[in-house]
Amino acid sequence: MTSQEPQIDAVVFDLGGVLIDWDPRYVYRSLFGDPVAMEKFLATVCTADWHRAHDLGADIRRSCEELARQHPEYRDMIMTWAERGEEMAIGQFDDTVAVLGDLTASGMRCYVLSNMEPEAFRIRRSRFPFMHWFEAYVISGIEGVAKPDRRIFEILLHRHGLRPQSTVFIDDQARNVNAARELGLHALAFSSAAQLRRDLEALGVAAGSCPPGSAVWPRERPDTGGQ
Repeated sequence: MTSQEPQIDAVVFDLGGVLIDWDPRYVYRSLFGDPVAMEKFLATVCTADWHRAHDLGADIRRSCEELARQHPEYRDMIMTWAERGEEMAIGQFDDTVAVLGDLTASGMRCYVLSNMEPEAFRIRRSRFPFMHWFEAYVISGIEGVAKPDRRIFEILLHRHGLRPQSTVFIDDQARNVNAARELGLHALAFSSAAQLRRDLEALGVAAGSCPPGSAVWPRERPDTGGQ
């Protein structure tokens, strides 16, 4: 980073795929004997487009009931999405949590911008201690707008007084990274914690190096109510 470039003063994290290991296959692999049949189900019944309504705040049980009426032969499988949804998030990515820990320990302001259902967000704030290390959260299901819609990025920036040119955004989905770049944020395509450290360092952000296996940090943020 040259002296003419603005200093980074905030880092924004996506959750699923970056800090939390979420995939519906963690549940459905145990229900389908045939992986090909499972992939067909996820591609044609419980699709990503269908799930997007949940990220926008739709009631999951009601959504599953409506879908089950359209596909009665898959009723039990569809209702599993509502009944065992939290099992799709099997844990945290310790190495990325360590990056977050190093950033917060250094005094960097860190935020969440994530597509997630309101109830899932509430549960995961209780499940994962690192969720209390953030300054604030912008969650699609609460806001009623989801990435890559530019409006949710604008909510983040305006609500928390962030300058795009001084803010880093981290996401594992290319469409979200591209949307952030169009608004002037330093958007990083997440592939691994090691690459994330290198990308942050290239922007002049010292991410440090957490000891292997250490992902618990003493610093906690106050409860901001997700706003």
